[in-house]
Amino acid sequence: MSDKHAEFIWESIMRDMSEGVMAIGMDGEISYVNPAAERILDRSIEELTGQKLMQCFFGQEGTDAFIQTILDAIYDTTTSHRSIVPYVTEKHARQLHVTTSYLRDGSEKIGVVVVISDISELTELRDTVKVMEQIKALNTQLELRNKLLNETFGRFLSDEIVRQLLETPNGLALGGKKRTVTILLSDLRGFTAISERMEAQDIIAMLNHYLGEMTEVIRRYKGTVIEFIGDGIMAIFGAPLASDRHAADAVAAAVAMQARMDFVNAWNAERGYPLLEMGIGVNTGEVIVGNIGSERHTKYGVVGSHVNLAGRIESYSVGGQVLVSPTTRALISEPLEVEQEQTVFPKGVREPLVLSHITGIGGEYTLSCKQYIESPEPLEIPRDVLFLVIRDKHNDLNPSAGRLTALSKAGAIMETDAPIVRFDNLQLEAGGELYCKVMSKMDNGWLLRFTAVPPGFDSWCRGER
Repeated sequence: MSDKHAEFIWESIMRDMSEGVMAIGMDGEISYVNPAAERILDRSIEELTGQKLMQCFFGQEGTDAFIQTILDAIYDTTTSHRSIVPYVTEKHARQLHVTTSYLRDGSEKIGVVVVISDISELTELRDTVKVMEQIKALNTQLELRNKLLNETFGRFLSDEIVRQLLETPNGLALGGKKRTVTILLSDLRGFTAISERMEAQDIIAMLNHYLGEMTEVIRRYKGTVIEFIGDGIMAIFGAPLASDRHAADAVAAAVAMQARMDFVNAWNAERGYPLLEMGIGVNTGEVIVGNIGSERHTKYGVVGSHVNLAGRIESYSVGGQVLVSPTTRALISEPLEVEQEQTVFPKGVREPLVLSHITGIGGEYTLSCKQYIESPEPLEIPRDVLFLVIRDKHNDLNPSAGRLTALSKAGAIMETDAPIVRFDNLQLEAGGELYCKVMSKMDNGWLLRFTAVPPGFDSWCRGER
């Protein structure tokens, strides 16, 4: 191959290369520059060829790292050099991959060959990948954080409240707004007396299971559990997520809760725990819903007279009952099974209130919790008893005398001359402290419904001491 032919091939290769190539003598003079180097460095071949490296680039801001890499190769001939350096001109800001090797004449090094690659796009891509990796890592951390918050707060708050805290920037700010909601309050009958006879770990196990079952039912019908008050539950329907069916959802939840008590008591029986009975009150009205408390301790809560009224309604209920206010009932279009209606005079309410004892709801719900309550059977020999009247959580100091004339597992009929009235709560001495609620006046006495039965009651009924 002739020298001319070889030179042609060399020029063709250098011309077509995407990498820039420069040849620099050991004295720093640039002897060769290919077209790619001209483009990458933004300097013409004529401007560079035959000139000293430092004369071409000295004082040009943004080229220091590039020059230093070449100088390192000239002054350190023991190894080749490879660097990624920034290169900035008036037109461009690039990232260059610079590799140096040596020109030799036999064993003598006579110059440096500099190969330059513009890796700006690769660097940007690498940075983009890094950013994406960082975003992915942040998203992973965010998911873990949200999962932790959901798992932590979800044990205390409903899913809707947790979602509001996570998604609303001011979700934790104090304050509230007026909303029309339906309030459900439930309470176990005689739980205080029951708990006094049980070990602490058994009480907690039984209570946690009961509350867990009830919470699941409430959430199934779009309710929000506001708080547990001992063995009581406060829930609202229609907040924080608005609904035009909150009254029906609340009553459906209440009926389903009562029906679920059969499962709860079967679970209790397997473990030797006592059977539980629950009363429920439901009321609808305008309340204030929001974050209540202080900057250090806040809870999502609900306040207003209709909350208090729901508590009053619940206090009239006995085990197995769902008592519903007139305002709640008026908002429900689904057919309701009404066991009975009863007129009450709650404290703080000017007019009498007609409560409905609901045992079922139709339509898309189709739920029932109707219970069979056997009537008291007449006793061959009436039993004399002493009792205290409990009003506003306080007992009368002096016991009154009465006589049980009929008895069943759920209640009794009692004759007495004491001034008791309907819905009074009584504490009888009958094999221990027997708690009852006065349900109605009968021809032969007062109908009592047991709310907490002591362990010695059966023995007392048989006349045993």
